[in-house]
Amino acid sequence: MSRLLTAARAAVRPGCEAEFEAVLAARGRAADAAGRRFWVFRSRDGGEYLVFTEWADGSADAPSPEEAELDARLRRLADFAPDADRIWQETKLR
Repeated sequence: MSRLLTAARAAVRPGCEAEFEAVLAARGRAADAAGRRFWVFRSRDGGEYLVFTEWADGSADAPSPEEAELDARLRRLADFAPDADRIWQETKLR
């Protein structure tokens, strides 16, 4: 079974970084509870983040209601790249 991934770039609005990180922490806990992996990377310059979510193909693609609510909160705090919801599929190289 292959894995699926989303990779979202977010530019956090000025003054919202602490709240954004708090919501990311809650989002990570919700992802763990749903059996997903969750990673966050912050730009060394601050203000920009890369947010990754990974899950097994064949499990639910849609976020849980809790994940969806947290995602909506994150979108109020930051501007996400237009392709933030694109799903990437693992490719086995031979």
